[in-house]
Amino acid sequence: MPVRSTLLVLAALAAVAACALWQLTEPRAAFSRDQWQSYEQGGDAARGRIVFEAGGCASCHATPGQPDRLKLGGGLQLKSPFGSFTVPNISPHPDDGIGAWKVVDLANAMLTGVSPSRTHYYPAFPYTSFQRVKIEDVRDLMTFLRTLAPVSGKAGDHDLSFPFNIRRGLGLWKLLFLDGKPLKADPAKTLQWNRGRYLVEGLGHCAECHSPRNILGAVVADRRFAGGPNLEGKGRVPNITPDASGLGPWSQKDIAELLTSGLTPDGDSVGGAMAEVIRNTAELPPSDREAIAEYLKSLPPRQTSPPEKKGSGG
Repeated sequence: MPVRSTLLVLAALAAVAACALWQLTEPRAAFSRDQWQSYEQGGDAARGRIVFEAGGCASCHATPGQPDRLKLGGGLQLKSPFGSFTVPNISPHPDDGIGAWKVVDLANAMLTGVSPSRTHYYPAFPYTSFQRVKIEDVRDLMTFLRTLAPVSGKAGDHDLSFPFNIRRGLGLWKLLFLDGKPLKADPAKTLQWNRGRYLVEGLGHCAECHSPRNILGAVVADRRFAGGPNLEGKGRVPNITPDASGLGPWSQKDIAELLTSGLTPDGDSVGGAMAEVIRNTAELPPSDREAIAEYLKSLPPRQTSPPEKKGSGG
């Protein structure tokens, strides 16, 4: 085959591959905005407040430097090995926040990591856990968020290095790590256990912090909940499985007490990011904290991984 013909064939193949890759990485929303009206009715703000606390929304989205946890202007910087993520404004401000969003927009963001403008969100927003959340809870959450005060001012942009600043590439990441499967109740377990699993695996997104991650930033499945390095680079996040290196010595009552007061069985108090988590879980009904405790004690024990050793330079 002549060189010119060969080059044309290669160019055509490259074009086909590029088109296929573009299609493969397309953001795929779970809900159509054309059907937004059917999801707007029946929301309950009181239930939405529980969803808000269980999801830890204020921990990330409250405007830094002010005491009101319900001023959700965003702006918090989340450090990671890939760069710095800036948490967005989710107050009901019509321009700077999500005041113009419909319930389906929030559902698509939480369950599929897709924005109203049909771009990918980064999984620093933990939609790999939120994908397990029920649409009814999303509707209640939106109903509650709409009762809050609008906060003006858009949060800044992310500061990410190449190639992590190319959002379209997240389509490939989602193919690997976002399965879109809801949690199905286990009829062999108690209602409390099933509620605890839903809170831990879904709304509470506990695995997102309490698990090690692979080179692509996804939770390592067989080390889930076994603790790991703090993504912000300071210290380690503890093991919360019933292994002796984790919550093994703790009773369900001990865990529920931690989620209420922040006190450990030996009388110490948690600090750092977990102190902020306790501010959320302390607002949950006691039955929810007990459900979380029951589910955590039922997890398969997994030994805490030793810290990675730095190279000796040899």
